[in-house]
Amino acid sequence: MTDLKDKRFDRRSIPPEIVEGSWIGPDGWKFRRLDWMQDRPRGSVLFMTGRADFYEKYLETFHDFHTQGWNVTSVDWRGQGGSGRCGPHPHVGHIDDFATWVEDLVALNDQWRTSHAGPHVVLGHSLGGHLVLRALIEQRIHPDAAILSAPMLALAGGGMPEWAAQAIAKFMCAIGRAKRRAWKPNEDPLEPYVPRQALLTHDADRYADEFFWFRERPFVRLGPASWRWVERAYASTRKLRDRHRLMQMDIPVLVLAMSSDELVDHATIERAVHLMPKAEMTLFGPESAHEIFREVDEVRGAALKACFGFLDRVAPRR
Repeated sequence: MTDLKDKRFDRRSIPPEIVEGSWIGPDGWKFRRLDWMQDRPRGSVLFMTGRADFYEKYLETFHDFHTQGWNVTSVDWRGQGGSGRCGPHPHVGHIDDFATWVEDLVALNDQWRTSHAGPHVVLGHSLGGHLVLRALIEQRIHPDAAILSAPMLALAGGGMPEWAAQAIAKFMCAIGRAKRRAWKPNEDPLEPYVPRQALLTHDADRYADEFFWFRERPFVRLGPASWRWVERAYASTRKLRDRHRLMQMDIPVLVLAMSSDELVDHATIERAVHLMPKAEMTLFGPESAHEIFREVDEVRGAALKACFGFLDRVAPRR
């Protein structure tokens, strides 16, 4: 087990062994890619991040998996991080349809499997967990195992019914605001803001890493989502509540969930876990906010222990 109290790992620099490059999708889109390879790998992990994320935020977690013997690959989603933008404003997260991201993931997964040693594990956080699960239940990808961290199976409440929220988003798209931001930025983009931190992590230093990278690599910064993103999010999350498809999902899945998560709905996650025959859940309480891999040492250590124990059981070295 990695010593999570080892402060020698620098979260604010790219280790020299990492290769930063690009992956070209079938339609010619250029994606930013990271690979951290082993000489004799225990297996390979494809790590897909959340909304408005970029892979630098998870360098420490890549280090933890790499120390355990895994090859690690991460690719910024289309329209995020260093993979360009899908709308006219560089700080608005826009997508035409979540199906576009699913197609990207399927193509990436097919190429990655042929070039990286198994067993193959796909890990998705938040939006990444949503898209990984969608590709799984649609039987578009077939990893040996999957890990979903706070997967976005439903957006957190707010008091408004989903149908009403989606109707508002549809109306905003219809009046020509599809690519405009759906909410106002709630902070100076270069200064940490405590209320936002409370949604993400209890660890102020790890939270501040994000703003370091905004300064170091300004192109990774992304702000609010577009109205089209919001409308398509509601449509896509409903696809993940297909009981029949969930019950047919025979791939081992570990879900890391937080009962006090204020960004995604915990109850929806728990219902999905109960339906999937090979799914298990490690549940955290108020000690963890949404980004568990960026939490305080004790919490993220427990999450990593759950991940490595799960993989030792369901995806042993070949």
